[in-house]
Parts: sequence; C-alpha cells; structure tokens
Amino acid sequence: MLAGKKILLIITGGIAAFKAIDLIRLIKKAGGEVQPILTASAEEFVTPLTAGTLAGNAALTDLFDLTRESEIGHIELVRDADLIVVAPCTANFMAKMANGLADDLASTAILARDKHVIVAPAMNVKMWSAAPTQRNLKLVVDDGMQIVGPVSGEMACGEFGPGRLAEPETVFAAIQDYFFTFSENLPLKGKRILVTSGATREPLDPVRYLSNASSGKQGTAIAASLRAAGAEIEFVTGAADVPPPNGVNVTQITTAQDMYDAVHETLPCDVAIFCAAVSDWRPKDAGSEKIKKKGDGKAPSVEMVLNPDILKSVAALEPGERPQLVIGFAAETENVVKHARAKYERKGCDWLLANDVSESSGTFGGDSNVIIFFDKQGHQEWTQMSKAEVGLKLTNRIASFLKHPD
Repeated sequence: MLAGKKILLIITGGIAAFKAIDLIRLIKKAGGEVQPILTASAEEFVTPLTAGTLAGNAALTDLFDLTRESEIGHIELVRDADLIVVAPCTANFMAKMANGLADDLASTAILARDKHVIVAPAMNVKMWSAAPTQRNLKLVVDDGMQIVGPVSGEMACGEFGPGRLAEPETVFAAIQDYFFTFSENLPLKGKRILVTSGATREPLDPVRYLSNASSGKQGTAIAASLRAAGAEIEFVTGAADVPPPNGVNVTQITTAQDMYDAVHETLPCDVAIFCAAVSDWRPKDAGSEKIKKKGDGKAPSVEMVLNPDILKSVAALEPGERPQLVIGFAAETENVVKHARAKYERKGCDWLLANDVSESSGTFGGDSNVIIFFDKQGHQEWTQMSKAEVGLKLTNRIASFLKHPD
C-alpha cells in the first residue's frame, strides 16, 4: 500500500536497466507515484519516453534543464520525494555516491538528499567483488543507505556469481517494508494472518525424498504484501528458492505432518492462506538406511499413505477456532476450472485460487501467474500478472472483506 507515496527512482546504465520498468509498474499498481531520473548511460538501455510514459511523470535526464533548474530542480526533486531508490545501481554510480561526486542530475540529487535511499546494485561478478567496489559499498552503507541484493546467477556476459540485480519484486518488497515502518494508516493493522508456502518433502530414506517443483515465490509475495498492509504474519514454509520476507514470524518445516502440526499450533488467527505445495502422500515406512539397488535389477516397491489434509482440517474448525477467512490454492495441470471447483467444494474453504502448473505454463519457479479465483459467487479469471501483483490483489481483497464481511 503506497497510496500517495512519492518515489524518486534513479535508473543507471546497465543491462539490468530494463527491469526498472517492471519496478515502476509495481509501484504504480500499489498506488505510489514515480519520478524517474535516467543517467546518460541508462538512456542506452531504456528510453526516457518509455520510463516517463509508464511512470506518468516525464523522465528527467539533464542537470542543466533551464526550466527546472531555475527553481533549483535537483533540490526540489529530493524535497518532494518520500523515498529515493537507485535500481539498478552500477559500480560507477556507487563510486559517485560513496565519494560525493555530483556531475549529473542523478548524482546531484543523491548528494542533496534528505531522504532514505534504497540501492539495488547490478554489475559483473568481478566488478562486484573488486576491492574498490567493496570499499565504496562500505562507505554507502556507513552513510545510511540500504542495500538490496545483488543476487547470484548467470550474467549477461556469461559469467556466474553475485552481481545480478535483485528481482523487481524484491526491490518492491523493500520499498513496501520501508513505508510499513512509518505508516499508521494500514488496512490490515492488528490482524494476524497465517501463510503457508514452499514445498513439503517426504523422506524415502535418509538421502531421498518425494517433493515437487514449487519455488515458494507466490507464498512469499503474498506474505510480503500482507505485512506491508500492516498484518502480523505467521509464515510456515517448506523448501523454497527464495528467502522469507522481512518482518514475518517464520516456522521452517519439512514434511506435510510437520506443516499440519505447525499450522494448528499457530491458530487462532484472523485469516489463513494455504499456498504451500503439500505432498498428498508419503511413504508408509521411510527407510532408516539408504535403499540399495538389488542385484536382480528390480526397483523396490514403496507403499504410500495419505498425508493429513491441512486446508480441510482448518476449514472444518468450529466458530471461534476457525479463522474468519480460509483461503486455499489449487495447482492443476489440466481442466483447471473443473478440478479446482471440485476442490473448492470438497475442502470447505471460503476462497480458492487455482492456477495452471503444467510445464508449459511456467508457473512453478516462474515470476508470473494466472489465477482463477473461486468464492461462493462463482469464479473469475484474473489476467496474467507478476506474483507480487497477485499478492497485492489478494491483499486488497482480504482487506475489503474484513472491513465488509457481508
């Protein structure tokens, strides 16, 4: 919830500059206002027209703009902002910030700042690990700036390691988190919400397990958005590709039974959201030793038993124990509407969010999602959006329901 918040977004030159466009979309979607500044190098990757059109404010590039500078424009920009974000931040721009250089509009605005600054570095792994960059990083941190990322991964140049820009959703979560710290007018303030996320793992033996390809990105995005709206979050998570969001109470689990126990220990709460990909079955008897290949070449047979149904067990609780709102997820690979509707009716939850997780959809492990939303009125299909936008849309719907439950 960034309604009315003004963010000065400085985009510097690097191949990751195109991701700043997604960050602008996320901020605007949350009700925030964006004023972009592009360095000369950034204009090689993102045009001022693109950034300005999406932001709804003309992208600024020139320190010596006669119209703005007649009003000391670089000072005005900083004074008018609630927060400054540098994404991506190149090694060169970090050096400018660290050493107080002010030779263009972006670096002048940083030097004239009186606001908090969030910095999302992005550069080649060798540049990131270089001694001068690490010295500059320390100076920037000592000056009170907040660093988000970088993360490890494959570079555009083909190298691998730390230096990749944190995903726009991660930078957006840091922006939300900053305003959460200082805001009192939050729609979910005082609400306690349980979110399950990630994948469970069912052991076959001490070194093998049954699991699935869930990344945990959607559950994490939902928890981050709810927390930014003021809720206290109980985050019960299995294996995930992303860390839990800041400021939530984390319970790490492994198996479906672990998650069942953790969920029921966490209750009561106002809302419970079951986004985790939970194994339906587990081996009846997990081996205490590694299962060895037999000389006859035959594969071992494994007897399976059902795991506890976490969503159904919470939806069936008596009033006073049951959360006011119980929300499930359905991961389907075919006939999504038919199968999800049957699950919605079978589980007894209030809402159910279904998605297609077939290999062609790219949902598992990806950054976007297409949701079919079920409630007692029927179902509706949400357009494809980022997982952060799904989290924001669901948060708004929850806040509206809790305010007007009828």
